[in-house]
Amino acid sequence: MEIAESSITPFFVAMRHDTFSSSIRTPPIRACLQTGRGPLMWYGLDLGWAYRDLLASIFRQTRCQHTAYDLLHDAMIRFALARHRDSVDEPHAYMRKIVSNIISDHFNASARLVSLSDDFFERQEAGHGDADAAMLQNFAVSPEYLADLQQRIAAIETIISGLPARCREVFWLFRIEGLRQRDIATRLGISLNMVERHVIRALVDLSVARDLLND
Repeated sequence: MEIAESSITPFFVAMRHDTFSSSIRTPPIRACLQTGRGPLMWYGLDLGWAYRDLLASIFRQTRCQHTAYDLLHDAMIRFALARHRDSVDEPHAYMRKIVSNIISDHFNASARLVSLSDDFFERQEAGHGDADAAMLQNFAVSPEYLADLQQRIAAIETIISGLPARCREVFWLFRIEGLRQRDIATRLGISLNMVERHVIRALVDLSVARDLLND
């Protein structure tokens, strides 16, 4: 029996990860995290920008801090998955596109679909008066927070890299491209049961990754 797309809300199902958390150990910082005196970069993505400006933009659209963090973390997991699939030439622009799609999915799930213009994030990041300036202070990124984030990102990379390539491909086709599981089975020449197994494994492992960001 196929897993219903509607059952995955938001991007990852809420699953307990007690069984898995005990086996996860935070690895050393990987080369993907460019550290030093400048910004903390993750495959070309400035994490300070993501957790300050981009997060504030999401908040302006959703008006809920908890939702803003959830959507940003979904976007970061999707960015990590995309990096394993294709090269990302313009990480910030690509991340904006991911967030735009996730926000649209969020409002669509709430029966309040909105259309975001191409310059949405540029207009949002330009600022909108004292109220937004005060709100931006809530998303100030401290050096301590970024240091902790380094460890979390490294652990997430370990989780995603640990997924078999076929598992990542199935999940991408199912959740990102929206193909039905039967169509994925036909396209990849595997059984429907195997597609279901790949989807379930990806959901479980990636829910652990998402929880690492939320902690």
